[in-house]
Amino acid sequence: MYTFTKTLTVFKQLKKIARYESRQYTQIRSAPVAETESSEGTHEDTNNEDQQWPRRIVTGLQPTGSLHVGNYFAAIKRCVQLQDKGEDVMVPAEGSLQERSLELAALLLAGGVQPERCVLFTQSAVPRHAELCWLLACLATHARLAQLPHYREKSAATREVPVGLLLYPVLQAADVLVYRGTHVPVGADQLQHLQVAAQLVKTFHHRYGPTFPTPRALLPDDGSDRVTYDPTRRPGVSNLVRLHCLAAGLLHEEAVLEAQGLTTAQYKSVVASALSSALAPLRARASDLRARPLLLRDVLRHGAARARRRADAVYADVSNALALVDAPAVHQHPAAAQRRPS
Repeated sequence: MYTFTKTLTVFKQLKKIARYESRQYTQIRSAPVAETESSEGTHEDTNNEDQQWPRRIVTGLQPTGSLHVGNYFAAIKRCVQLQDKGEDVMVPAEGSLQERSLELAALLLAGGVQPERCVLFTQSAVPRHAELCWLLACLATHARLAQLPHYREKSAATREVPVGLLLYPVLQAADVLVYRGTHVPVGADQLQHLQVAAQLVKTFHHRYGPTFPTPRALLPDDGSDRVTYDPTRRPGVSNLVRLHCLAAGLLHEEAVLEAQGLTTAQYKSVVASALSSALAPLRARASDLRARPLLLRDVLRHGAARARRRADAVYADVSNALALVDAPAVHQHPAAAQRRPS
């Protein structure tokens, strides 16, 4: 059981969860896209071209530490929402160890992700991610990557800066483009990385012809245009309101009405109870799945096979576009077959 005592430990992570959740999105509309996230103007240039690519959403989960409430509401629940809308969703779930990958798979399945409707796999099981990353890296510039805030922040704290840190946005682009992803649910802190992907697509198209759609961000929707709480002046209480809304499926105004007349301590108890009710079924299902590692491995193995087939088809078009030696010529997409001669 998800006891009240266990629930109270959530509040020790409120700031961390709130930061995570604010970077992510609580709900997803049916077809929202970010038209203005790129200062390069790539969306305007590729709108007509992009209409020829089937809509496909690529979203991943790779927490830096132990999974917390924010991971569930901001990542796992979003996958289920997209899945239930009938979207074509690719979900790379990568952990540092095999056991970690199984843990992520258990939580995704427990949260409602259905492997017959979403492609669930570990990124490391699909070599095309790394192969496409290298080809895209040849189109990127050091100046563009080095000015990204993520690189500047991390490199400033590291004496010996690894090349992988610089190329991380390129790998993220490859993670999406290797499946011809058209939309990516991202937080505000990842929008610049998505701009890098859009610029790489533009450069690739200019040199070799149309091969990828331009990936776009899914816009957030907090369920209400009339926010009545104040995250700036009362961040602690606002964090509680956010969690209450996520756990109970309320609008901000509805949560504030329920909190009227309560002290902060009393309202914490209300939110703890809502979290307990929301997460208890997830914890029970996850516990059952953890006891079935063969099932989890089977789900990831079948998902990886599906992902590899898709990635191989895209990489075949990329190889043909670049005239690589012994480039595979199967599964060519009609749009890529019509590319203009170089």
